Amino acid sequence: MTTLSDFTLPLLDGTPQPLAAFAGQLVLIVNTASKCGLTPQYEGLEALYQTYGSRGLVILGFPCNQFAGQEPGSAQDIAAFCALTYEVSFPLFAKTEVNGPGESPLYTWLKAAHPGAIEWNFAKFLVDRSGNVVQRMAPDTVPEALVPAIESRL
Repeated sequence: MTTLSDFTLPLLDGTPQPLAAFAGQLVLIVNTASKCGLTPQYEGLEALYQTYGSRGLVILGFPCNQFAGQEPGSAQDIAAFCALTYEVSFPLFAKTEVNGPGESPLYTWLKAAHPGAIEWNFAKFLVDRSGNVVQRMAPDTVPEALVPAIESRL
């Protein structure tokens, strides 16, 4: 059986990041974009990370350019935008395809647990401390709405 710890993916700077480094933590995985109407969710995601990170929550952001070209920049552009605009401190990964023939194996695994194509930027998956996908949330689910699910699993 596959768990989150079985994947290694490149961070924005290209460094391979074994997701096993997050074993034992509650993980929120989000496909992100810098030029989307939902981009302000970065603020709420960072607030969750600041509030619950010390208790075991980690947020992993996966920039995606598959929806209306809303993440067109380079890795450096994405890093600068996230740092300067939203002070994002949670890990951001290299651009990732979440649907279609170039889909990341991580997203194939996530969607096997909660089927259906990713419908837009900021779709969210919650992975429990054992590395299993336990919940999927729609892109328009604001980060603040995740507090009960996060608190019940920390």
